[in-house]
Amino acid sequence: MDFETRAIHEGQEPDPATGAVTVPIYQTSTYVQDAVGEHKGYDYSRVANPTRTALQICLASLEGAEHGIAFGSGIAATTTAMHLVNPGDRIVCVNDVYGGVYRMFSQVYSPKGYEFEFVSADEINSNFREHLDERTRLVWLESPTNPLLNVIDIRAAAAAAHEVGAVVVVDNTFASPYLQQPLALGADIVLHSTTKYLSGHSDVVGGFLATNDPTIAERLYFLQKSLGAIPGPFDCWLVLRGIKTLAVRMRQHCENARRVAAFLESHDSVERVLYPGLPSHPGHELASRQMRDFGGMISFLAHSEEEAVELVARTAIWKLAESLGGVESLIEHPARMTHASTADAPFAAPRNLVRLSVGIESVDDLIADLETALVRSAAATPS
Repeated sequence: MDFETRAIHEGQEPDPATGAVTVPIYQTSTYVQDAVGEHKGYDYSRVANPTRTALQICLASLEGAEHGIAFGSGIAATTTAMHLVNPGDRIVCVNDVYGGVYRMFSQVYSPKGYEFEFVSADEINSNFREHLDERTRLVWLESPTNPLLNVIDIRAAAAAAHEVGAVVVVDNTFASPYLQQPLALGADIVLHSTTKYLSGHSDVVGGFLATNDPTIAERLYFLQKSLGAIPGPFDCWLVLRGIKTLAVRMRQHCENARRVAAFLESHDSVERVLYPGLPSHPGHELASRQMRDFGGMISFLAHSEEEAVELVARTAIWKLAESLGGVESLIEHPARMTHASTADAPFAAPRNLVRLSVGIESVDDLIADLETALVRSAAATPS
């Protein structure tokens, strides 16, 4: 079946008890057993829950995976994946990584004896093998990256990592499985913050891991149960609801983003636009090969930090908020918001960077709002 059909039906058969078309919210913590150890596949909802099972089956299918494991947040999924490695192990991570992940790696795991090397996207694409050795147990990638929209050659990076026996994790949150499937490109694990495009309505927090490796999957299922960072049934139901419209939403996100990026690229108040869909983007050709389309995330550089801060506070339709991937358009200043934890790092988010999550409103309204804010912020900033 095609992606759109699987998103609506995979793992979501009508309820056998009532015929309900939509998967019920099984809001229960425990399940009656016929006898000791004899039950209908469920005994306690931290271990498994029917609503969560439906979500895991559906999302795994969309990523082309045999196994899917859902969590209470993207960071919970990240924490669980980190339990695949041990203190003393070496982890190589793209340096342009989500600020929450950098904070976790640098402030939680590094003090415990985990060794990290942060490598630029350009270096990963050109010279990655030189950064890998026999002690490298995990490679952590994003593509496109957050917030600079760098594109990584996932297939080449995974091949290099596998030469030294490292496991490759790709955070696919920005692209969604509709636009990109990292497992098909050689990754071992794909990660999502289901808070973002998968749910799509800014009303739930969740995370997800998918893999085709049965050994990794067995360990992740065990960790899901044993660490307990699970999503509740209603959260799972909300993500399932969102997934049904993922394909149509992503098409509109991409179409709107193309228009917005083209507008920004021609504007005098914008120093540079970072969007893989622009032919001027250095990763444009690579993104064309490994993605179906270019996504709904755009970053751009204002002429100064002051202009960037003025701008994000002046939009009306674009809401000043963290997060991304919802139907509504969001604008933020990464250096002071989502990536503030990288402020002291050598690869800190540029102070004049603005990040956009392009929603599915009228693109003409979105562009008009940006135009007004750009003019006003430029006029308000001292030269």
